[in-house]
Amino acid sequence: MKESFLSKIDSKNSALKKKIIGLCINDGDFSIAELSKELNTSIPTITKLVGELIDEGFLEDLGKSGTSGGRRPSIFGLNSVAGYFVGTDIKRHHISIAIANFKGKIIDFQEDIPFTLECSETSADELCERIRQYIRQAGINSEDVLSYGFNLTGRVNHETGYSFTYFIGEDKPLKTLLEEKMNAPVSIENDSRAMAYGEYICGMANSELNMLFLNLSWGLGMGMILEGKLSYGKSGFSGEIGHFPLLDNGQICQCGKIGCLETGASGSAAHRIFMDKLKAGKASILSEKFERGEEISLDDILEALNEEDILAIETIEEVGTTLGRAIAGLINIFNPELVVIGGKLAAAEEYMLLPVKSSINKHSLNIVNKDTAIKFSELGEKAGPIGACMLSRSKLLGLL
Repeated sequence: MKESFLSKIDSKNSALKKKIIGLCINDGDFSIAELSKELNTSIPTITKLVGELIDEGFLEDLGKSGTSGGRRPSIFGLNSVAGYFVGTDIKRHHISIAIANFKGKIIDFQEDIPFTLECSETSADELCERIRQYIRQAGINSEDVLSYGFNLTGRVNHETGYSFTYFIGEDKPLKTLLEEKMNAPVSIENDSRAMAYGEYICGMANSELNMLFLNLSWGLGMGMILEGKLSYGKSGFSGEIGHFPLLDNGQICQCGKIGCLETGASGSAAHRIFMDKLKAGKASILSEKFERGEEISLDDILEALNEEDILAIETIEEVGTTLGRAIAGLINIFNPELVVIGGKLAAAEEYMLLPVKSSINKHSLNIVNKDTAIKFSELGEKAGPIGACMLSRSKLLGLL
């Protein structure tokens, strides 16, 4: 990353510059007088700092305001090419990457880049090289990347920089290792929490202060925006809704416990339920494939769903009913304005929405749920890498 005020952590002027940038990100363009008022700082000081930010390339003079009468002030705003933020969503056998410019606009995105994640430094080297290749192909100089964001499944401590799912060694947090390899600031985050932030900043949210995001993929995770802020909990591991002991189904969860919500409402649950129905003799367009002994994946089930396969529809409706029961409990506890369902199974919205809503109406308090909107992700598979971009920007600029 090129030298700038962003690397001067203890500087008072650096802190003020970050606040100026933050105001422009959150509220748009400002005049010198408006910035002075917002930051309770003298006009000469603001004038000096804005001038320096223009010289450094972070702000640009947008010309005179359109107000009538009197002397029109100059308006200043973000320079979109001041730098870039790269977000990477890491899955077991592939990664997805997005690039955002300084204004937060996503300028490039690529999903399902082949990569096998392993708990080794060799795997980390390969990951970083894939990202560097992608950046080069996008025509961006690595020195212009201000920060990188990485999402991982499982337990991630964003403050210490350790991932407790993909653990390389005790001597060095994953965050520090990646910073050394990428030569720039790095943030690491749980994938569900990053997806929630991406959806909140760039997706379905619209001025809500309380939003719950359910990541319905192979597992089940949750990210929470409470009072306008991303919620982490005491140890940074909040949102483990998939391991809420809600069900009495005798199913062993991947965590080793029995009856976790994830065993009834997740991609893995949908796959198990579908396969159990096939084994019981239920008919499906995938029956011949099953009888030949070929592997049936979750993608196969979703493709069958798109072809209106009855067994696939029954499976998704069953998952939706269980998920709706859980959402009813969340609504009763949090009373959120918005619940967003994302992740791989969000593609089944057409068949899942009705059972979800019916279950919510059955199990939640009407006086509470009437103010909660249930929506499916607008960003889809882009939510993870976009969230990583937005989080890396917000953390670098101190906006969280």
